[in-house]
Amino acid sequence: MTPAPPGPPYAVTVVGIGADGWPGVPDASRAALRDAEVLIGGPRQLDLLPPECAGERIAWPSPLRPAVPALLAAHTGRRIAVLASGDPMFYGIGRALAEEAGDRLRVLPHPSSVSYAAARLGWPLEDTEVVTLVGRPTARLAAALHEGRRLLVLSADAGTPAEVAALLRDRGFGPSRLRVLEQLGGEKEHTTDATTADAWTARTDPPGDPLNIVAVECRRAPDALRLGAVPGLPDEAYEHDGQLTKRYVRAATLAALAPAPGELLWDVGGGSGSIAIEWMRTHPSCRAVTVERDPVRADRITRNADRLGVPGLRVVTGAAPAALTELAARPELPPPDAVFIGGGLTVPGLLDRCWDALPVGGRLVANTVTLESEAVLAAAHRRHGGELIRLAVAQAVPVGGFTGWRQAMPVTQWAVRKTTTGDPRHIGDPLDTAPGADR
Repeated sequence: MTPAPPGPPYAVTVVGIGADGWPGVPDASRAALRDAEVLIGGPRQLDLLPPECAGERIAWPSPLRPAVPALLAAHTGRRIAVLASGDPMFYGIGRALAEEAGDRLRVLPHPSSVSYAAARLGWPLEDTEVVTLVGRPTARLAAALHEGRRLLVLSADAGTPAEVAALLRDRGFGPSRLRVLEQLGGEKEHTTDATTADAWTARTDPPGDPLNIVAVECRRAPDALRLGAVPGLPDEAYEHDGQLTKRYVRAATLAALAPAPGELLWDVGGGSGSIAIEWMRTHPSCRAVTVERDPVRADRITRNADRLGVPGLRVVTGAAPAALTELAARPELPPPDAVFIGGGLTVPGLLDRCWDALPVGGRLVANTVTLESEAVLAAAHRRHGGELIRLAVAQAVPVGGFTGWRQAMPVTQWAVRKTTTGDPRHIGDPLDTAPGADR
């Protein structure tokens, strides 16, 4: 028998188990499960264990994540083994356990369903994107849809494949090929024949298995709007009432904001939500909060976010700067890494409130087309430096039988990085002529 890996006296061991159950569990994992005084897992997973695993069996309560600290604390001093599906550190319970147990956690993984799926399909994992819909809205899949891409979608239940097919049709990817892989690695493993999202018929008799992965080979319909992977999506991608940062200015604005994985944006004066949406589309871990005072526009932002694959965008309906004060007081939100101001620059205190919310190193970008707001940005530039630029875009349009240029309103943009804390003067003070810290 292979001995368990050496190490400290672990308080918690998390063991991966597959659809093949106990026969597929390696020796080291079997030893940990036999030795455990407490066995925690889902009812289905606990039922896979033989009688020789004699520890007290406890099924996870629902919701699971909030219960983890109390459940571990209730069994302090006992040998705990937690059962997980496949690889516990890949969209599994291992993350929550690592946050609670730290270096007292030992992880014994099993091949994940994703590894099995890639092996069955012959898809290199490094060229395949994985999207989980377990506990997450189906709309988030839309951000991963690009011509020719291969996706493995982790299903929440037996109904997920039909939801995936419906989303593909709605987003212009009806020709995409689908296969559903069920009970991977187990005796009941089954893969459906390939079909397109357009031709998909939901399985109801018998129903599909809830343990499944949906394999998608993306194909865009010829008449579908093409959405690229970088900021500057076509204006037609958005539902709007005219309050929209236009495509080319939007691309320049996102370049100035410079999103990085895991960062949080405050988008003040959301309009149609385009800046926050494209910030979040740059990386799945990017987060954003948009503040919009008009409830109709706030609802529109939510619809745009769902349609473009970032349903996690948080929309706050309220007027700044009051809404920003409430936002900063929320304990679950860290300070923003960047702030974009798309409107309301002349509102007293708004620019100061945004500046105060930024930590050292944070970025602020503000756009305007009015002289009054431009004066505010000029004063801010004098005080804090940064970069003050004007963006001008012209489009070729018919002029009689010829072609000429139609100039859009120029946009003044201030972009700055915060390098110090504490400033007794207001950013918008017109008497402020001190040189900027960034110059």
